[in-house]
Amino acid sequence: MPKIQAATVAEHRASQRAALLDAARTLLSKHPEQIPGLAEVAQHAGLARSSVYSYFKSRADMFDALVIDTFPRWSAYVEKHMDEAAAPGPKIQAYVEANLQLVARGDHALARALASAGSSETLAASSRLMHDSLEAPLRAALTDHGSSDPARMAELVQSIVYALSRMIEGGLPLRTATGLARELLSPYLDLDSG
Repeated sequence: MPKIQAATVAEHRASQRAALLDAARTLLSKHPEQIPGLAEVAQHAGLARSSVYSYFKSRADMFDALVIDTFPRWSAYVEKHMDEAAAPGPKIQAYVEANLQLVARGDHALARALASAGSSETLAASSRLMHDSLEAPLRAALTDHGSSDPARMAELVQSIVYALSRMIEGGLPLRTATGLARELLSPYLDLDSG
């Protein structure tokens, strides 16, 4: 019987499950075009292949769990950066820049890989939740900034994020992308040129 590496069985199981999800995330981040199998994920996590089935019914089940685990991390990262800004203009800029940072570090490629590996229902539900959780603080910052139509303005800001994300994935350096975002948004956001 395997040795429990935590205070309780429940904590041990949660730790093992998290290790498997982290291993799958790492493998997908390194090679988003290659969907790893359960054996490869188990090996990367330092666990026996058979133990994976104690946590996930199949590879698709594991990637559905990874979708559910990954998207809230994206939202939390963006919200953390927005919360660090004191005024509405810098909060909106932080929203843009945090999203671009995630794209540059490979999280967007990971999300695309998850889209091809997980179930469309889980992905759609998680995508909706992530979009909603990201849109709420952006709309609030736009409202506080004085936008006459925060919902549509949020769509415009998001279109800038999408366009610059594609450019980053096409090879544009993050620094250049954030510089372009600042150049475009600074007049509206009343940002200092520093």
